[in-house]
Amino acid sequence: MLTADQILASAQRTFDTEITALSELKDQLDQSLVQAVQWMLACRGRIVVTGIGKSGHIGRKIAATLASTGTPAFFMHAAEALHGDLGMITQDDIVLALSYSGQAHELTTILGLVKRIGSRFIAITGHPNSELAQHADLHLNVHVDHEACPLNLAPTASTTATLVIGDALAVACLEARGFSQEDFARSHPGGALGRQLLTLAQDIMRAGPALPVVQADTLVPDALATMSAKGMGMTIVVDDDYKPIGIFTDGDLRRLISRQGDIRYTTVTQGMTRDPRSIAPQTLAIEAARLMDTQRINQILIVDTLGKLLGALHMHDLLAAKVI
Repeated sequence: MLTADQILASAQRTFDTEITALSELKDQLDQSLVQAVQWMLACRGRIVVTGIGKSGHIGRKIAATLASTGTPAFFMHAAEALHGDLGMITQDDIVLALSYSGQAHELTTILGLVKRIGSRFIAITGHPNSELAQHADLHLNVHVDHEACPLNLAPTASTTATLVIGDALAVACLEARGFSQEDFARSHPGGALGRQLLTLAQDIMRAGPALPVVQADTLVPDALATMSAKGMGMTIVVDDDYKPIGIFTDGDLRRLISRQGDIRYTTVTQGMTRDPRSIAPQTLAIEAARLMDTQRINQILIVDTLGKLLGALHMHDLLAAKVI
């Protein structure tokens, strides 16, 4: 049974071994990586990442990273490839094959078949003299001197090295393509960044019957009834053209009572906040949130190009949409 100190020491050795492996890999990068990136950028089809075993797991991650950063890619399991999935490969594709030994039977078999199809074949191995490395169109060397495994058997440092090479390819392609935050968001619409960069004010605003709206001559008690019914902590005061001229909030109510006392026969215009903040419907919801934070307000109106009321946002709406 290992002591706490021994467990920490083991973990630190793993880190040291893998950091050393990555440092050495960085120093041996050469024109092969440059060529691989150039081929991937020029590829008219997709990058077909394939592997088996631990390399297969790393391959799935590399394919996912490529696809989400602007380089069309998918993972093809090497064993399934030999039972029909090779039909997914076209002449315009590039096959990126991962095998540290460079001798995986499934991949060496795929190599010959891919050459018949006419696709380019890039091998990532730790053995430049292996069959896969020798017969590929291009070889990327991820050799490590030692695995983090004390038996030097379990793929650890070698799989980390392969993963980092995959990341390096993806990031180089990303930068070459000028891939932006907006591009990333379009491929991650369900993520936090996607919600922030794709959600517009008009997508989550309250509109129609959900809006608390009153006319300028509405008495305060009636305005309060509208506020309570709609649950936005305010009511919007509009003119005859349905253009907002003010909002009446809980704070406005308290200030009005403090000044006037009896408000039963007071119109809402006497206590409203004039010239309320408004934005266009195409404004990003995250920008609306920033404006509300800056202005220290909980609600903001949405108006069209003519200034007519379209909707309204409450800070709670942004929270519910997970924009903030």
